[in-house]
Amino acid sequence: MLTTHPFDDDHLREECGVFGIFGHPEAAAHVALGLHALQHRGQEAAGIVSYDGTQFHNHRGLGHVEDNFGSETVIRKLKGSMAVGHVRYSTTGETLLRNVQPLFAEMEFGGLALGHNGNLTNAMALRRQLVRRGCLFQSTTDTEVIIHLIAISLYSTVEDRMIDALRQIEGAYSLVAATTNAVFGVRDPLGIRPLCLGRLDKAWILASESCALDIIGAEFVRDVEPGEIVVLTADGIRSVKPFTKRPSRLCIFEYIYFARPDSVVEGTSVYEARKRIGSELARESQVDADVVVPVPDSGVPAAIGFAAEAGIPFELGIIRNHYVGRTFIQPTDNIRNTGVKMKHNANRASLAGKRVILVDDSIVRGTTSRKIVEMVRQAGATEVHMRISSPPTTHSCYFGIDTPEREKLLAARYDVDGMAKLIGVDSLAFISIDGLYRAVGEPGRNAAEPQFCDACFTGDYPVEPTDYISAGTDNTKQLSLLTEDSH
Repeated sequence: MLTTHPFDDDHLREECGVFGIFGHPEAAAHVALGLHALQHRGQEAAGIVSYDGTQFHNHRGLGHVEDNFGSETVIRKLKGSMAVGHVRYSTTGETLLRNVQPLFAEMEFGGLALGHNGNLTNAMALRRQLVRRGCLFQSTTDTEVIIHLIAISLYSTVEDRMIDALRQIEGAYSLVAATTNAVFGVRDPLGIRPLCLGRLDKAWILASESCALDIIGAEFVRDVEPGEIVVLTADGIRSVKPFTKRPSRLCIFEYIYFARPDSVVEGTSVYEARKRIGSELARESQVDADVVVPVPDSGVPAAIGFAAEAGIPFELGIIRNHYVGRTFIQPTDNIRNTGVKMKHNANRASLAGKRVILVDDSIVRGTTSRKIVEMVRQAGATEVHMRISSPPTTHSCYFGIDTPEREKLLAARYDVDGMAKLIGVDSLAFISIDGLYRAVGEPGRNAAEPQFCDACFTGDYPVEPTDYISAGTDNTKQLSLLTEDSH
């Protein structure tokens, strides 16, 4: 479905992060800092739009937040006490400047800047309708569909136009938007994508994760509720809930991998949740071994929990090079075969002569896992057992997560024994779906009404992927153009 990093293709990837602020004289600078904390959610492009009471200012560019907003000159040009920002992880289509968010448009009511985390599952159908009406699209992101729906709405106020647009879209979304007098935060009715509310003195803040509040010294107030619209204005904060209340289905992969460990999501510490996942994994699949070694960095908290529960020493048997950039070198076949060593290197002193348990968060294609196992064996490990802190990834995601087509997912093609043989481990085990739910505070998975979105493990999609069904595809296919370069 989507592209992956050539040196790290055994991980799913979040596609973007959003941040907004109202009522601070240095709004853009705070947004830049917030986006820096959200860099893990999108590493290929970043943008900020601000408003100074008279006009909008924007700066968008390819690359990391620091590449685009590390200059005081750039920040100084983004005047105003309100601003919204976005970091983006692109999909299969080209990474183009026209797709970098927040998108901006001049409307009948004035300017509108919009940033979106998630994916609309009926975007293609809506786009065709809008094009027939004469709407001219400037990007290939599904985010622009929302902007056009707001533009053609017959309602008078911005808020009502937004509600009108949101009633027509399906899928997963957390939005931040800025107009001439307000900043809006919106979360989809199922709450699949996260969004939280914070405060810094008299300023109100919206962010994908609480770690983005911490970096600017803001106070976490609460999570934006599923289906809620938060309106930040000079009069304070107002909440609107225009949708029928439905059971929340937060993406459970936020706890496994996507969110930063120091974030708190829906009242749960991500770091503590990952340690509990590791503990559950150890109870379900313990094996005699000498050391527990995380695949850094994502496997570290789960490995700590696993080691503590199993009573086996924790060791940093693999060292990560943190200075390998995403565009360091072109992924030629020759480089792909050796590239894993650019990012990870075996710590021979901790591995030689040892029975090793490797702990990682997921296996997607299996190629990187196989190379890491080979590297650990070459360092002298006598046995290598792999433990995964998520259930097998068997289905593609249509809600804003970077996953390959289903036929490229290893767990969709092989059982656990077959995967173990391909990866080259002595044993392989994944946490059970009920074990995962227990680790995040539930008694188990309610099959009739799951407490989270776990479709990548179960195929139980909380929202029907309309575009894919109407196109006559199954879960292995991705639509062209729009979904090839969504946000």
